[in-house]
Amino acid sequence: LREVQRAVKGLVLMSAALDKVAQSLMVGKVPAMWLAKSFPSLKPLAPYVKEVIERCKFFENWFQGGPPVVFWMSGFFFTHSFMTAAKQNYARKHKLAIDMVEFDYEIKDGAADCFIAPSNGVYCSGLFIEGCQWDYNKHQLEESAPKTLFTSMPNIWMKPVRNEDLRTFPHYNCPLYKTSDRRGILSTTGHSTNFVMDIKLPSIKKESHWIRRGVAMLTSLDD
Repeated sequence: LREVQRAVKGLVLMSAALDKVAQSLMVGKVPAMWLAKSFPSLKPLAPYVKEVIERCKFFENWFQGGPPVVFWMSGFFFTHSFMTAAKQNYARKHKLAIDMVEFDYEIKDGAADCFIAPSNGVYCSGLFIEGCQWDYNKHQLEESAPKTLFTSMPNIWMKPVRNEDLRTFPHYNCPLYKTSDRRGILSTTGHSTNFVMDIKLPSIKKESHWIRRGVAMLTSLDD
């Protein structure tokens, strides 16, 4: 931004790269130069800057006050490393190989469900679901309300368990993406730049029902 300001004042040369940044800022778009080094986002400039501030505040509070009871999952740049760390903590605690550990998922939709941190795993918040909604009375997936594209999901307990202890129940394996783009590329770590994981959500309807509706969860919306 300082270089753009200096270029506008004529103090430095307005290069092609700085001109693109200036043009993006004028129309309220996030400059491509920023996105190349940033977390994935489809937001306009103002909501994007707000999210950057919220992410910084999240980590500042964590640094100053210790780990939160509920982790804002949308605030992580590399979500896969956070989830791997949660598995590693469990594996070390119980002296297991990490390959023997998998996540079980519990939706914590009660008002008093997440006051104390769990003994294993993490509570996560900040997720949205597209194509359906969570029914707080039946505790399962339900059809979306009319003219509603996205709804917030309640907190989710990412609970590490031994592979053989995974619960079996009627569910939909819901994919979780960082943005509504729903596509990404493989990074050097072998993980997708957009896809995060599949999360089992309770549902009495068949998986094909929700697949046809394109149901997926997101860590960030477009506005």
